[in-house]
Parts: sequence; C-alpha cells; structure tokens
Amino acid sequence: MKLLRYGPIGAERPAILDADGKLRDLSDVVTDIDGSAFSPEGLAKIAAADLSSLPLVDGKPRIGSAIARPGKFLCVGLNYADHARETGKDIPEEPVLFSKAPTSLCGPNDDVEIPRGSDRTDWEVELGIVIGSRAKYVDEASALDHVAGYALVNDVSERRFQSERGGQWIKGKSHDTFGPVGPWMVTKDEFDDIQNIDLWLDVDGERRQTGNTKTMIFDVAFIVHYISQFMTLEAGDIIATGTPPGVGLGMKPPTFLRAGQVVTLGASGLGEQCQLMVQA
Repeated sequence: MKLLRYGPIGAERPAILDADGKLRDLSDVVTDIDGSAFSPEGLAKIAAADLSSLPLVDGKPRIGSAIARPGKFLCVGLNYADHARETGKDIPEEPVLFSKAPTSLCGPNDDVEIPRGSDRTDWEVELGIVIGSRAKYVDEASALDHVAGYALVNDVSERRFQSERGGQWIKGKSHDTFGPVGPWMVTKDEFDDIQNIDLWLDVDGERRQTGNTKTMIFDVAFIVHYISQFMTLEAGDIIATGTPPGVGLGMKPPTFLRAGQVVTLGASGLGEQCQLMVQA
C-alpha cells in the first residue's frame, strides 16, 4: 500500500493510492497517517477497506509529509563508506546517530528554506524507515517485524551550523523544511529486498547523487535493532538511514544550494520529490 497525506499545511487529510494511481480519501477509515495507522491493527484496517468505495480526490492537491509529525525523527550519519570518505570522516564502527527536530518535517514538493546566515545548505537523498510497532531491545532477526514501511527523505543540512557552530549536528539538520518526507509511505510488503533500492538526486537537472542501499554499512534490520538498545522506538517514528556519495560538501570545490535552485530526487518504489530553494 502507498499511504499519503494531502491538503493545505496543517490541514492534511489521509489518503491512499489505488491500483490505477488515483488518490482516494481515507478519512472514513483512519484519522491521519500516523502511528496508529502504521500499527499492525491500523494497516490491517486500511487493507480491509473497499478502495473503490472511498472518495476520489479531485485535481492536483498539495501533498504533505507522508507521515504526520513523528515522536522521533532520527538519522544515521556516514552510513555509506564512500560518503564518509568524501566528507573526510572515518568509516564508523557503530552507527552514528543524530536527530532532526520534528518541526523540520515538510511535504515532498514544498519549498525548502535556506536559513538566514546560511552559506552551506546541502542535499542528502535517503531511505527512511517508518516504525510500525514498539521496539525496545529487539534482536536483529526480529527487527523488521517492527517496521511498517519506507519513505523517501531529503535530509537537508546546513554544514556550517552542523560542524562549526559547536555542540551536536542537530543545529545543522533542523531548520523548518529540512525534512521533506514522501510523497508516500510504502508498506514493507511491496519490497522484495529493501537492501537493493536505487537512490538519485539532481540539482537544476544535473545528477549529483547516485547510489543503492546495498552499499549501506549498516542495513535496515541492524539499524532498528541497534537504536532499540538505546531508546524505545514507537509507531510513527522515522529513521533516515544515511546518504550515498555526491553531496555538495564532497564536491571539489564544495558547492552548496542557492535560492532559486531546484532539487529533484527519487528512489525505486518510493516515488520522487521536487523542491524549490527559497530564502528564509
């Protein structure tokens, strides 16, 4: 299933993409695309719905974040060896964890703001894990049982705020609009192998990133298992799993985003995003 949210900012409604690629309103089935919808019971309720009886959504409405504001928006850093090398970092022996503020969440095609005082706003195409049930001290073998599905994420980053302003990475990761998610959350049953997903990103039509999740240092199952040793994951939480090489920081010379540029990105089975960069 492909679950999504549509409508004005702050007034999004739940929806599902039917077999013909048409948008169907899910408001009579679930209240939102959130933790309760991602639970095994919630997904079973949606799966049992008669899609042909659900209202069609007219026109081309704004698509919101595929996930209502999560309790946790977590990220894994330096999870592709070639990306770690391009940024001058050592390949990590354990997953590097950080978070994005939930207020950074936005729709997949919303404008993305370049923060005031920023001169190093960067792009990162990533696979996002969506948690479906509580995970605490789970083993690696059962970790995927706690996953509801996956979504495309652009982990937008301000590199100076991230690395040169003291403290932790969260300052460079959490500006409003720095977390486009979607266009939809795809349930895990639609993937034969989540460790073989192509990822790509363009800036103004020029390819900057090309990668595949098979080259991740730490795979999806290990990430869920690992994080659950430090904190409880709950339904609706999202984990961005790291980016392949090709970020602006790794270019020679480093190249960053400017207002007026357009970033497009996508992943096999997860859809595409398109964002206009604007000045905050």
